[in-house]
Amino acid sequence: MRLRPRTLGVQLIVVTALAIFVSNAAVALWFALGSERQNEAQIVDRMLDRGPPLTTLMASIPPKARVAAADALQGRFWRYRIRTGKPNPEPMSADEAKLAARLKTMLPQRYAGQPVEVHFRTVQQTAEAHDAPPPPSTRAVEMTLPVVRGTELTVTFIRPPGPPWPAEITMAAILAALIASAAGAYIAREVARPLSKLAEAATIVGRGELPPRVPEVGPDDVRRAAEAFNTMTDQVTRTLASQRQLLSAVGHDLRTPITAMRINLEFVEDGDLRDRLQRNLDELQALTEAVLSAAKGTGGEAKRQVDLAALAESICTDLDELGEPVVWQGHAPAPLACHANEIRRAMRNLVENAVRYGGKAEVSLQDVSGAYELWVEDEGPGIPAEDRERVFEPFVRLESSRNAETGGTGLGLTLVKAIAESHDGRVILEDRPGGGLRARLVLPRQPQRATPRLSKETL
Repeated sequence: MRLRPRTLGVQLIVVTALAIFVSNAAVALWFALGSERQNEAQIVDRMLDRGPPLTTLMASIPPKARVAAADALQGRFWRYRIRTGKPNPEPMSADEAKLAARLKTMLPQRYAGQPVEVHFRTVQQTAEAHDAPPPPSTRAVEMTLPVVRGTELTVTFIRPPGPPWPAEITMAAILAALIASAAGAYIAREVARPLSKLAEAATIVGRGELPPRVPEVGPDDVRRAAEAFNTMTDQVTRTLASQRQLLSAVGHDLRTPITAMRINLEFVEDGDLRDRLQRNLDELQALTEAVLSAAKGTGGEAKRQVDLAALAESICTDLDELGEPVVWQGHAPAPLACHANEIRRAMRNLVENAVRYGGKAEVSLQDVSGAYELWVEDEGPGIPAEDRERVFEPFVRLESSRNAETGGTGLGLTLVKAIAESHDGRVILEDRPGGGLRARLVLPRQPQRATPRLSKETL
């Protein structure tokens, strides 16, 4: 499976070339088998044609001269041997017996009652009977014919080696495979490249970035798919832009009445009522600022190299100076190319959540394969496993596991997840050994994209 091509273009080229090569090999093999069967029939005919005349010839030669005559007839592929004495027939197979019966019908009538044998031998079996070494062949046909009573002639035909694999067929197969591969490469280029662009654009859209325009080229089916995708992304872009503008407008419009209410609040004489109204305004102000942060997205911030450890340490130091129970465990410099302000916002949200809901925050930075992990651990009640995905949804607060008196807008973790994903990372919530919650912000050291944007779930 490791050798299997993964891209459509390579698969098309490989499959086409293999199909052409295998088809040519199959045709060559078919013709080779047919030629082999034809050669087999010709060899049998040659044996049958030569046998009866040799029997008649040897019968006409004086007995003392027959051995010399047999030796004189020897050739590269033909062997002759005179045997005298009582015949000692060997068992024959069905095919051998069939050929022997056919040969017997071709002999003169005076040999009707005498045995005739045909055997298929190997070179090693026939070579022992002759002084001259046989040619490099593996098969032979041997027939035993009567000459006179008590004398037999054994004729052995050593099959010559078959012709080598035709070089022309091999070259034709290679040439056809190359031509088919070139054609497959052209088709793959026309089909696979637009599909690859479409897949890249779909991945970018799925991650919340601004979608690029997909080239509307290639075959009709691929081109229509690209047109449909571009139409869809245009609609999605307009919808997200409208939502962002709406949220931004609402947030800005809310600031004015909130400011007016704060001014009017100073004229309220009832202290308890003023405090309650003040808390409500603070909550409304926090919600407004969170909505504005979500509407801004990344704000066009350029990536730059920062020390992730120093960034985390500065956040912990600021909160510690404000009297928050935050502990930083220290770490060697951890360089990372990122949107520094976005990462700072995500880190601060995680630390503040741990302090607010877990009583304290223990912050550390871990080196893992190809990434950094910021661990923020608390000693709070934790989050049930079935709710750990839901807390990333906008405006979701788990009152059963978080103190309802602490406030919060329900957008903190949503922003953290969006920022992490915009850096090709993720945020993971899990139980802390010994109790509490551990939040892990995973940030790859070499993100695959540039200028990311928050996903639409943020809005």
